[in-house]
Amino acid sequence: MKEIACKLLIIGAGPGGYVCAIRAGQLGIDTVVVEAAKPGGTCLNIGCIPSKALIHAAEEFHKVCQFAAGGSPLGIGLDAPRLDLIETMRWKDGIVGRLNSGVTGLMRKAKVKIVQGSARFRDGKTVEVETETGLQVIKAENVLIATGSEPAALPHLPFGGKVISSTEALSLTEPPQQLVVVGGGYIGLELGTAYAKLGSQVTVVEAVSQVLPQFDADLVKPVLKRLEALGVTVLTDTKANGLSGDGIAIETAMGAEKVLAADRILVAVGRRPRISGWGIEELDLDRSGPFLTIDDQCRTSMRGIFAIGDVTGEPMLAHRAMAQGEMVAELVAGQKRRWDKRAIPAACFTDPEIVAVGLLPDEARRQGIDIRTAHFPFTANGRAMTQGDEEGFVRVVARADNHLVLGLQAVGFGVSELSSTFTLALEMGARLEDIAHTIHAHPTRGEALQEAALKALGHAIHI
Repeated sequence: MKEIACKLLIIGAGPGGYVCAIRAGQLGIDTVVVEAAKPGGTCLNIGCIPSKALIHAAEEFHKVCQFAAGGSPLGIGLDAPRLDLIETMRWKDGIVGRLNSGVTGLMRKAKVKIVQGSARFRDGKTVEVETETGLQVIKAENVLIATGSEPAALPHLPFGGKVISSTEALSLTEPPQQLVVVGGGYIGLELGTAYAKLGSQVTVVEAVSQVLPQFDADLVKPVLKRLEALGVTVLTDTKANGLSGDGIAIETAMGAEKVLAADRILVAVGRRPRISGWGIEELDLDRSGPFLTIDDQCRTSMRGIFAIGDVTGEPMLAHRAMAQGEMVAELVAGQKRRWDKRAIPAACFTDPEIVAVGLLPDEARRQGIDIRTAHFPFTANGRAMTQGDEEGFVRVVARADNHLVLGLQAVGFGVSELSSTFTLALEMGARLEDIAHTIHAHPTRGEALQEAALKALGHAIHI
């Protein structure tokens, strides 16, 4: 097979890789993308997109179940609902397929060459790809590693049989009667909540003292309240010790041991970089633990080799990889760019949702910053009342001296949609007065942001 030469070779067509490829194509860079599976990576195929589809379906089913039980305050009633999870999964797969086709079409429109197969480095400028038609050799001036991550397994709970990862959890044909979720991070709680709404009896086992440990207790409290209402059991300071009979053996911090019955055990203890199996040992790349080390331009320790996304460590977020990929394309094109991670939004699609940008209050205090904080509850927000879901609040964190906004957080129904507003405020260097004096549409949940800023200034209007 004829050797290919290009200016930019991208290994991995996940969110970071395909965005980099499209932007590079727009800039006229001769670009080749190598992908072993489908374009879109984990996020599109077995992560963000299918999980949000399942979460939405579970929420709709839960609502109609409440209506059937006469639990709707809106006066809506109906006969007993039914669930066909196979049809739900078919609908979810249809969305994924449409997005796959869209990503492929956008790369082709940008004149990006796509090579299907598994890549392996020969050296820092040469990659060989095992394709269906034989070995393809690609030489590149610049290489971008965007291989992503995969679910982390536990030595005593290897994947297989009833022990599943998030990938298998998104393809079940019926809800488990008893689901044990090992890991109380956002993946475990998102999927655990979804299956609780689909009728599973769910138990969450978390080794540390709080689920969602990346957020503070005030943000997590409304989520715990809703989990309790859904009948989900949350066990913190508890270790999962392995399979035992028809279930899983656990051990509390006090040393008490018991066995939880389980049809399925979802292990969601985090993700690890997809770093082996493609000849990286041929490269002299610095690492931080298992992750590739990069600078503020996503350059690795080898000239001409960049890395982005999950393979470079936390935060493992698709939109982080996308932003990095766009920047790398522009750097290869000769533009001047730097990576600034201060305003990366984190959204957790639990019930209620959580969104956070910038510094949490305790993080700011640990940095020795004198701050002002204020929160505005959705119980005082007209739109929240009319939607029948008043749980949660919006919170602002700002410097006490000049009122520069350092962080914005919220927990509540649909608050992930506030992430763009929060991020823009930090990116533009907003102060409390900027937010307080901006007219917010009424009635919307976004008004809670304005009210939180007003409260931090000492003159909230609606509370």
